[in-house]
Amino acid sequence: ADKHQMAQSEDSPVAMKLKKICLKTPVGEEQAAQAVLDPALAAMEEESSELPGTDGLAPKQRHQAKHRELFLSRHVETLPATHIRGKCTVTLLNETESLLSYLNKDDAFFYCLVFDPSQKTLLADKGEIRVGSRYQTEVTNLLKEGEEDERNSEDLETSATAR
Repeated sequence: ADKHQMAQSEDSPVAMKLKKICLKTPVGEEQAAQAVLDPALAAMEEESSELPGTDGLAPKQRHQAKHRELFLSRHVETLPATHIRGKCTVTLLNETESLLSYLNKDDAFFYCLVFDPSQKTLLADKGEIRVGSRYQTEVTNLLKEGEEDERNSEDLETSATAR
């Protein structure tokens, strides 16, 4: 799967060239073991067992999901635009979306890890997004009209400028 970006060719003003960012599939057992998908599938099945009336992924969907995970590579090639054979969508895995949203789209793939060909290692491409009630702030009740705020503002705020 490739991410494509069009660029003008220096040789001809009419011809277009294609900048290709390579994405790799897990080729060895070691890379497949480092794949992000297995923990994501386990988490999804755990969530679905907690929710009444929902089932986990079917074996066919699990198989499809494993084949849709790619690894981003920083390797970039430039090719003529005439070499385009088809189109697919590759997106960064969004932990807040259901895995089924990736499976329900034709030619849709996802990645979370970046493959470094020089060191042959997989690295995370982004930080984590923390979702859930324990990562949310506590909202205080609104004051009624005309009611005074009894809190000490000096305890709540820190001045950023010295006076």
